[in-house]
Amino acid sequence: MPSQTIRQPYMISDDKALLDLDTIHGFLNRSYWAEGIQKPRVKRVLENSYCFGLYELEPDTTTVKRQVGFARVLSDLSAIAYLMDVFIDEEYRGKGLGKWIVEEVLAYPTFEPVRRWILATDDAHSLYARHGFTPLDHPEHYMHRYDPDKYRNDPPA
Repeated sequence: MPSQTIRQPYMISDDKALLDLDTIHGFLNRSYWAEGIQKPRVKRVLENSYCFGLYELEPDTTTVKRQVGFARVLSDLSAIAYLMDVFIDEEYRGKGLGKWIVEEVLAYPTFEPVRRWILATDDAHSLYARHGFTPLDHPEHYMHRYDPDKYRNDPPA
């Protein structure tokens, strides 16, 4: 059964049926970290991740008006979890919604056994520091393989 937390007039839910693919794709496609991503790739990403939607509700109801935020996690549910694609729609920023969605994701019971959380950000260090994230102790131990042109090489949607 899907999990949800409500703070009127907003709700955070892990129900993938509520996710608005157009909203998520639109934001990610404009973001610095996923610019140019095609909608079929976003759909595949959602299918293979733990997803959390943040929604504005109709006044005094639990009826979703529109999606205004998102976060997702990749995890083996034991050793590691990677928090990614966190966003709040520009017109809803400054209301504490970013802090709230990160708080909800980190408190999600499924992730309780996870030993190490990681993320990457260019501009939200203070948001994540509030939740215990710190720079890597030994960045020289970490490596990555990255293809910056991968999204540009996807066939058009």
